[in-house]
Amino acid sequence: MKAADLRDLTLEELQAKKKEVFEELFNLNFRHHGQQLDNTARLGQVKKDLARILTVLKEKTGEQQ
Repeated sequence: MKAADLRDLTLEELQAKKKEVFEELFNLNFRHHGQQLDNTARLGQVKKDLARILTVLKEKTGEQQ
């Protein structure tokens, strides 16, 4: 997921994407702590995606104020 692609989304779409990524991160962490996670690199990818989403959200809400 690239920041340029996220910037094209609306605020509502970004909020939905943020919720989806938070849920995925929760599930990955849960599985990781239960030692059932095969691909631990996915944790880092999801965290970076979440950071990108939060950054773009902050940019968009800052522009409207």
